[in-house]
Amino acid sequence: MEVKELYRNRFNRDELARKDKLWQILCRHFFQRFVPEDAVVVDLGAGYCEFVNNIKARFKYAVDINEDTKDFARPGIEVFKSSAARLEFIPDGSVDVVFMSNLLEHLPDKEAVWEVLLEARRICRAGGRMLLLQPNVRYSWREYWDFFDHRIPLSDRSMVEVLEMAGFAVVKTLPRFLPLTTKSRLPQAGFLVRLYLRMPLLWKVFGKQMFIEARKRD
Repeated sequence: MEVKELYRNRFNRDELARKDKLWQILCRHFFQRFVPEDAVVVDLGAGYCEFVNNIKARFKYAVDINEDTKDFARPGIEVFKSSAARLEFIPDGSVDVVFMSNLLEHLPDKEAVWEVLLEARRICRAGGRMLLLQPNVRYSWREYWDFFDHRIPLSDRSMVEVLEMAGFAVVKTLPRFLPLTTKSRLPQAGFLVRLYLRMPLLWKVFGKQMFIEARKRD
Protein backbone atom coordinates (compact mmCIF):
# COMPACT_ATOMS: atom_id res chain seq x y z
CA MET A 1 0.00 0.00 0.00
CA GLU A 2 1.43 3.39 -1.02
CA VAL A 3 1.29 5.70 1.97
CA LYS A 4 1.44 8.87 -0.11
CA GLU A 5 -1.53 7.82 -2.26
CA LEU A 6 -3.60 6.90 0.80
CA TYR A 7 -3.08 10.29 2.42
CA ARG A 8 -3.43 12.28 -0.79
CA ASN A 9 -6.84 10.65 -1.13
CA ARG A 10 -7.77 11.20 2.54
CA PHE A 11 -6.93 14.92 2.76
CA ASN A 12 -7.44 17.50 0.02
CA ARG A 13 -5.61 20.84 -0.06
CA ASP A 14 -8.33 22.73 1.80
CA GLU A 15 -8.35 20.10 4.56
CA LEU A 16 -4.56 20.23 4.84
CA ALA A 17 -4.70 24.02 5.20
CA ARG A 18 -7.35 23.72 7.94
CA LYS A 19 -5.26 21.07 9.71
CA ASP A 20 -2.22 23.33 9.69
CA LYS A 21 -4.19 26.21 11.22
CA LEU A 22 -5.58 23.84 13.85
CA TRP A 23 -2.08 22.64 14.74
CA GLN A 24 -0.81 26.20 15.02
CA ILE A 25 -3.29 26.63 17.86
CA LEU A 26 -2.65 23.21 19.40
CA CYS A 27 1.09 23.85 19.47
CA ARG A 28 0.84 27.40 20.80
CA HIS A 29 -1.81 26.74 23.44
CA PHE A 30 -1.04 23.17 24.53
CA PHE A 31 2.03 21.34 23.23
CA GLN A 32 4.54 24.18 23.55
CA ARG A 33 4.39 23.98 27.36
CA PHE A 34 6.09 20.58 27.09
CA VAL A 35 8.77 21.71 24.60
CA PRO A 36 11.48 24.19 25.68
CA GLU A 37 12.37 26.57 22.87
CA ASP A 38 16.04 25.49 23.07
CA ALA A 39 15.12 21.79 22.70
CA VAL A 40 16.07 19.26 20.05
CA VAL A 41 12.79 17.72 18.85
CA VAL A 42 12.02 14.66 16.74
CA ASP A 43 8.58 14.23 15.16
CA LEU A 44 8.15 10.53 14.37
CA GLY A 45 5.52 9.87 11.72
CA ALA A 46 5.60 13.57 10.90
CA GLY A 47 3.17 13.25 7.98
CA TYR A 48 2.43 16.71 6.63
CA CYS A 49 4.56 18.33 9.37
CA GLU A 50 1.73 20.10 11.18
CA PHE A 51 3.41 19.64 14.58
CA VAL A 52 7.05 20.05 13.68
CA ASN A 53 6.36 23.13 11.53
CA ASN A 54 4.49 24.90 14.31
CA ILE A 55 6.37 23.98 17.46
CA LYS A 56 9.22 26.28 18.55
CA ALA A 57 12.51 24.48 19.12
CA ARG A 58 16.23 24.96 18.50
CA PHE A 59 16.57 21.97 16.17
CA LYS A 60 13.87 19.81 14.60
CA TYR A 61 13.81 16.42 12.85
CA ALA A 62 10.86 15.13 10.83
CA VAL A 63 10.77 11.37 10.17
CA ASP A 64 8.23 9.55 8.00
CA ILE A 65 8.05 6.81 5.39
CA ASN A 66 5.90 9.11 3.23
CA GLU A 67 8.09 10.76 0.62
CA ASP A 68 5.67 13.73 0.51
CA THR A 69 6.78 14.79 4.00
CA LYS A 70 9.85 16.61 2.69
CA ASP A 71 7.64 18.85 0.54
CA PHE A 72 5.72 20.14 3.59
CA ALA A 73 8.59 20.71 6.03
CA ARG A 74 9.58 24.33 6.51
CA PRO A 75 13.18 25.50 6.07
CA GLY A 76 15.54 24.44 8.82
CA ILE A 77 13.82 21.13 9.56
CA GLU A 78 15.93 18.00 8.94
CA VAL A 79 13.72 15.49 7.09
CA PHE A 80 14.39 11.76 6.83
CA LYS A 81 12.38 9.20 4.88
CA SER A 82 12.65 6.30 7.29
CA SER A 83 10.85 3.90 9.57
CA ALA A 84 10.44 5.23 13.11
CA ALA A 85 12.22 2.09 14.32
CA ARG A 86 15.36 2.83 12.28
CA LEU A 87 16.85 6.14 13.39
CA GLU A 88 20.56 5.49 12.84
CA PHE A 89 20.98 9.09 11.64
CA ILE A 90 20.16 10.41 15.16
CA PRO A 91 22.88 9.95 17.82
CA ASP A 92 22.25 8.26 21.16
CA GLY A 93 20.96 10.57 23.90
CA SER A 94 20.84 13.65 21.69
CA VAL A 95 17.12 14.49 21.73
CA ASP A 96 15.11 16.44 24.30
CA VAL A 97 11.59 15.67 23.03
CA VAL A 98 10.24 12.81 20.93
CA PHE A 99 6.74 13.49 19.60
CA MET A 100 4.39 10.95 18.03
CA SER A 101 0.90 11.70 16.78
CA ASN A 102 -1.30 9.00 15.30
CA LEU A 103 1.62 6.75 14.42
CA LEU A 104 1.55 3.55 16.44
CA GLU A 105 -1.89 2.36 15.30
CA HIS A 106 -0.50 2.11 11.74
CA LEU A 107 2.35 -0.27 12.58
CA PRO A 108 2.10 -3.91 11.49
CA ASP A 109 2.16 -5.51 14.95
CA LYS A 110 2.97 -4.94 18.62
CA GLU A 111 6.57 -5.99 18.12
CA ALA A 112 6.93 -3.01 15.78
CA VAL A 113 5.43 -0.73 18.46
CA TRP A 114 8.00 -2.06 20.93
CA GLU A 115 10.86 -1.43 18.50
CA VAL A 116 9.77 2.18 17.94
CA LEU A 117 9.59 2.86 21.68
CA LEU A 118 13.05 1.36 22.26
CA GLU A 119 14.51 3.45 19.45
CA ALA A 120 12.82 6.55 20.87
CA ARG A 121 14.37 5.76 24.24
CA ARG A 122 17.82 5.37 22.66
CA ILE A 123 17.81 8.81 21.07
CA CYS A 124 16.37 10.57 24.17
CA ARG A 125 18.72 12.14 26.66
CA ALA A 126 18.28 11.15 30.32
CA GLY A 127 15.08 12.81 31.50
CA GLY A 128 14.06 13.56 27.91
CA ARG A 129 10.36 13.69 27.10
CA MET A 130 8.13 11.44 25.05
CA LEU A 131 4.89 13.15 23.97
CA LEU A 132 2.27 10.81 22.55
CA LEU A 133 -1.05 11.67 20.92
CA GLN A 134 -2.86 8.50 20.00
CA PRO A 135 -6.39 7.17 19.34
CA ASN A 136 -7.66 5.52 22.51
CA VAL A 137 -9.53 2.37 21.53
CA ARG A 138 -11.44 2.43 24.83
CA TYR A 139 -13.30 5.51 23.59
CA SER A 140 -12.96 5.30 19.79
CA TRP A 141 -13.79 1.63 19.18
CA ARG A 142 -16.83 2.44 17.02
CA GLU A 143 -14.83 4.47 14.50
CA TYR A 144 -11.37 2.97 14.98
CA TRP A 145 -11.62 0.45 12.17
CA ASP A 146 -13.15 2.92 9.69
CA PHE A 147 -9.60 3.74 8.62
CA PHE A 148 -8.05 1.17 6.31
CA ASP A 149 -4.53 1.68 7.69
CA HIS A 150 -5.43 1.18 11.37
CA ARG A 151 -3.90 -2.10 12.55
CA ILE A 152 -3.03 -1.97 16.26
CA PRO A 153 -5.70 -1.12 18.87
CA LEU A 154 -4.13 0.65 21.86
CA SER A 155 -5.60 2.18 25.00
CA ASP A 156 -4.21 4.60 27.54
CA ARG A 157 -3.73 1.66 29.91
CA SER A 158 -1.81 -0.49 27.43
CA MET A 159 0.35 2.50 26.43
CA VAL A 160 1.25 3.30 30.03
CA GLU A 161 2.19 -0.35 30.56
CA VAL A 162 4.43 -0.60 27.50
CA LEU A 163 6.06 2.81 28.06
CA GLU A 164 7.03 1.77 31.57
CA MET A 165 8.42 -1.50 30.20
CA ALA A 166 10.43 0.41 27.59
CA GLY A 167 12.19 2.55 30.19
CA PHE A 168 9.96 5.61 30.43
CA ALA A 169 8.28 7.02 33.52
CA VAL A 170 4.78 8.22 32.73
CA VAL A 171 4.27 11.75 34.07
CA LYS A 172 0.86 12.73 32.69
CA THR A 173 -2.00 10.80 31.13
CA LEU A 174 -5.12 12.28 29.57
CA PRO A 175 -7.23 9.27 28.49
CA ARG A 176 -9.60 11.60 26.65
CA PHE A 177 -8.19 14.70 24.99
CA LEU A 178 -8.87 15.46 21.30
CA PRO A 179 -11.55 14.04 18.99
CA LEU A 180 -10.47 11.13 16.82
CA THR A 181 -9.74 13.11 13.64
CA THR A 182 -9.75 16.68 12.36
CA LYS A 183 -12.93 15.68 10.52
CA SER A 184 -14.58 15.02 13.88
CA ARG A 185 -16.66 17.48 15.85
CA LEU A 186 -13.75 19.53 17.15
CA PRO A 187 -14.69 23.13 16.25
CA GLN A 188 -12.49 24.62 13.55
CA ALA A 189 -12.72 28.33 14.38
CA GLY A 190 -9.58 29.41 16.21
CA PHE A 191 -11.28 30.92 19.25
CA LEU A 192 -13.47 27.80 19.63
CA VAL A 193 -10.41 25.53 19.54
CA ARG A 194 -8.73 27.67 22.21
CA LEU A 195 -11.92 27.49 24.28
CA TYR A 196 -11.99 23.69 23.90
CA LEU A 197 -8.40 23.44 25.15
CA ARG A 198 -9.31 25.44 28.25
CA MET A 199 -12.34 23.28 29.11
CA PRO A 200 -11.35 19.71 30.15
CA LEU A 201 -15.01 18.89 30.76
CA LEU A 202 -15.49 19.00 26.98
CA TRP A 203 -12.67 16.50 26.54
CA LYS A 204 -14.74 13.94 28.44
CA VAL A 205 -17.52 14.36 25.87
CA PHE A 206 -15.61 14.67 22.60
CA GLY A 207 -12.17 13.26 23.42
CA LYS A 208 -11.28 9.97 21.72
CA GLN A 209 -7.52 10.43 21.54
CA MET A 210 -5.25 10.08 24.54
CA PHE A 211 -2.31 12.30 25.40
CA ILE A 212 0.64 10.93 27.38
CA GLU A 213 3.78 12.65 28.63
CA ALA A 214 6.58 10.34 29.74
CA ARG A 215 10.24 10.84 30.64
CA LYS A 216 13.20 8.60 29.98
CA ARG A 217 14.45 6.94 33.13
CA ASP A 218 18.19 6.85 33.77
